[in-house]
Amino acid sequence: MADSSFDIVSKLDRQEVDNALGQTAREISTRFDFKGTGATIEWQGDDAIEITASADDRASAVLDVFRGKLVKRDVSLKVLDPTEPRASGQQSKITVALKEGITSEDAKKISKLIRDEGPKGVKAQIQGDELRVSSKKRDDLQAVQQLVKGQDYEFAVQFTNYR
Repeated sequence: MADSSFDIVSKLDRQEVDNALGQTAREISTRFDFKGTGATIEWQGDDAIEITASADDRASAVLDVFRGKLVKRDVSLKVLDPTEPRASGQQSKITVALKEGITSEDAKKISKLIRDEGPKGVKAQIQGDELRVSSKKRDDLQAVQQLVKGQDYEFAVQFTNYR
């Protein structure tokens, strides 16, 4: 019998993030507490979002609204890496980097966890920014998924290519 396998990845759905950003922009343009604060949220290249407002607390409030929209769209907040509010002339800005992919150190941590605490006969291979987990038994793979879900990593974890 052939091995069953799945991939552990950390990807973000850009369309969902873009939709959440659009909803946030619409909400801050209509909400009373953002009137006259110059609050905006927009893409900064492909991997970052920039929030601008007249004060630090207003910029942080926009970030909170954005987080709420992401949660409603089932996007993990672990993909966000916001900076502290910084002054830029008369305005306050927050840059939010979007994290994607599993670093080699994180992949090694997950691989060690699977070796140490996972079922016997389960193999984990690092393949670029993802991790391939394989075993002869599908039940063992499901046990590994539960084990990895139970950990609290600083990055979002998804399971793909279940075969």
